[in-house]
Amino acid sequence: MTGWTWADVDVAVPRPESRLPGVAMAGFRQRVRGSAAIAMVAHPSVALFLDLSETGGLLREAAGTSRHGSFVAGLLPGGLRTGGREGECLQIRLSPAVATAVLGASAELTGTVATLEEVWGRDAGRTEERLRAAPTWDERFAITADVLARRMAAAPRVEPEVAHAWRRTLAARGRVRIDGLAEEVGWSRKRLWSRFRAQLGLTPKRAAQLVRFDHAAHLLAAGHPAATVAARSGYADQSHLHRESKAIAGLTPAALATAPWLAIDEIAWPAAPRT
Repeated sequence: MTGWTWADVDVAVPRPESRLPGVAMAGFRQRVRGSAAIAMVAHPSVALFLDLSETGGLLREAAGTSRHGSFVAGLLPGGLRTGGREGECLQIRLSPAVATAVLGASAELTGTVATLEEVWGRDAGRTEERLRAAPTWDERFAITADVLARRMAAAPRVEPEVAHAWRRTLAARGRVRIDGLAEEVGWSRKRLWSRFRAQLGLTPKRAAQLVRFDHAAHLLAAGHPAATVAARSGYADQSHLHRESKAIAGLTPAALATAPWLAIDEIAWPAAPRT
């Protein structure tokens, strides 16, 4: 895959009244011929990429292999690149708690990439066909929301204690103590660690690390100096932020601030023009 330019892609997002809690969606239409690619950065969510082109235009590269078609990335693994030829793609981000209900396999997906059919079974093909046949993005978002809502309603939810720990981690932007979370829900640290990992697919510590890094990345993208971002995000110093950025994203804070992946993100999606 070759380089990616945001100007080459149109973006559509759901209307605010049609959005589901814990779910972010955006539709992408590549407007130029040829191929494009974007490096995906680790994020505290499970991402679904639905190929809506007629010719299998969506391409992903991970662990030295390339495959076409729709796929699921569990808590985005490092080294994943996605893109493809001219066509359309629907990206869906599910919070770990929602992913457990929708996919029923968040723990098995952690840090891995699988085809949509492997995770979703025969529903994958049927959903793709319905989405391709829909003439507008609004209809596609409505179909997707209906499918997700039905799957969520039919599945067991995560335990309230686990859901609370996840919400607290998000609200605190990753700056939480695991012992403190365990005390809040009345569990031992060991039990919280075990149940959180089993139901959401990552440990409380890793969740906090990714949430904190996500906050820092957006501050960098907003133009704040790395030293300021480190202090505001709870890093020991600028060097600590630098090491974390290299470990998680493979980029320095300066490079991360201008990386195009931030354009394909739920923070940027609401501001994107409707197409």
